[in-house]
Amino acid sequence: MFTAGQPFPKFELPDQNSDIRTSDEFAGKPFVVYFYPKDDTSGCTLESCEFSERIPDFGDIAVIGVSPDSVKSHAKFAKKHDLKITLLADTERTLIEPNGLWIEKMLYGKKYMGVDRTTVLVGADGIIKQVWNKVKPEGHAAEVLAAAKS
Repeated sequence: MFTAGQPFPKFELPDQNSDIRTSDEFAGKPFVVYFYPKDDTSGCTLESCEFSERIPDFGDIAVIGVSPDSVKSHAKFAKKHDLKITLLADTERTLIEPNGLWIEKMLYGKKYMGVDRTTVLVGADGIIKQVWNKVKPEGHAAEVLAAAKS
């Protein structure tokens, strides 16, 4: 699990444009990473669109969405909703699973594995400043923005 006061883990993942993005390129500036279950589902769309709409308010704070969906899925999702954020495809769950976000869930009485919706605010020093677990999508981007700007 992510913990405030700890360094954010290194990563190297493709974005929705198939460009490899690494944690090093975000060094020296604060950034937000939100982990979400699946492209183009109601809650994930709401959350991603709210973050995208707030990009001007975040200023130089990068906003990065991460899910286990493919680059192709991310590209389609970003285009459909005109998203202005970076979406990373963690298809092998190299960032999701080691950080305790790949969990057993239940829907309509059926168990399955999925992403535990979580957001992490990272300072310019690479240290985690705040973690939101069990995120409710509606209004979450505003909550994160307020914390990032305080």
